[in-house]
Amino acid sequence: MNWKKYLIGRRGLLGPSALLLVVLLLAGTCTAVMGNHYRIDERTVSIPVPGGEVEAVIASPDSGAVRGTVVFVHGDGPVDATHDGLYRPWWEAAAEAGYATVSWSKPGIGGSSGDWLEQDMDDRADEVSAVIDWLSEQSPPPHGSIGLWGASQAGWVVPKVVAARDDVDFVVAVSPAVNWLRQGRHHLLSELGHSGADEAERDRAIQDSDRTRELLEAGAGYETYRAGTTDPRPMEPARWGFALRNFRADATADLEAMSVRGVPVLLMLGDHDLNVDADETARVYTRILGPDVRVERFDAAHSMARPAVGESAPLGLLTAVLWPRALLAPDVLDTYRAFVEQR
Repeated sequence: MNWKKYLIGRRGLLGPSALLLVVLLLAGTCTAVMGNHYRIDERTVSIPVPGGEVEAVIASPDSGAVRGTVVFVHGDGPVDATHDGLYRPWWEAAAEAGYATVSWSKPGIGGSSGDWLEQDMDDRADEVSAVIDWLSEQSPPPHGSIGLWGASQAGWVVPKVVAARDDVDFVVAVSPAVNWLRQGRHHLLSELGHSGADEAERDRAIQDSDRTRELLEAGAGYETYRAGTTDPRPMEPARWGFALRNFRADATADLEAMSVRGVPVLLMLGDHDLNVDADETARVYTRILGPDVRVERFDAAHSMARPAVGESAPLGLLTAVLWPRALLAPDVLDTYRAFVEQR
């Protein structure tokens, strides 16, 4: 989620009355932003990673001892360290449990070098490991446990990291997918159903998706892809390259490798997730990780947001400005805080 998504709804730009509401909110008094005060201390650091460095934020409890650190692993897209501020409620919940959080802007975003679209999932896992290594080298080093919090696309990153290391003590997996291609098909069908597409529209979209899969399997160049697609919103060249590098991603083998470490996992899934098949994710994680995984379902969208704020741009903006913690579905932050507190 970001501000742009609240300003533009499913049917286009907001109408005059909603735009007036936006102006009034953004020009409001201090009372309008009281909900944006968080009980955390933030500092910005540069962390060396393969190929350069990333600009990171460390959010610590504003009082009391630090018991450990949660390392944030982003989902898809050009995400900065705070995710446009939307991560701060999570950071505050971790701080209340005595944990600091480290999060960084993706390569090419903000002050981070590189280009996230040139990465594959192994590159992303190496980046996370470099951050953990950097944390361990600090003086004094972080105290206590190291946890990984990963959302969506991080479902193909976090298991790789845990399988390769022996110093990750817990994992929080938020709406992770298992298989890249199945996730894409689920997302397509969910969006078609949600938008009320008729049978002809549905058939056209599925045929185009099938053609794109064929081109990916063939390793087609961008010009071949553009010539072969009828998608009204085709991928840009860099995105096509990213898809070519990653479309075979499947978390199953890495979850199996991770399972031998016995790391406690909190799996957080939304019952209104249009992006990921939450039922499949729950089945696979439970089958492979057994008693090490705790599955929690919420009345939430893919991002753990309340479904209502995801559907209404004005309501989403109003909530984001006045009380951003309320963007998240009930019990999400309490469940996260309690799990981290027990580590």
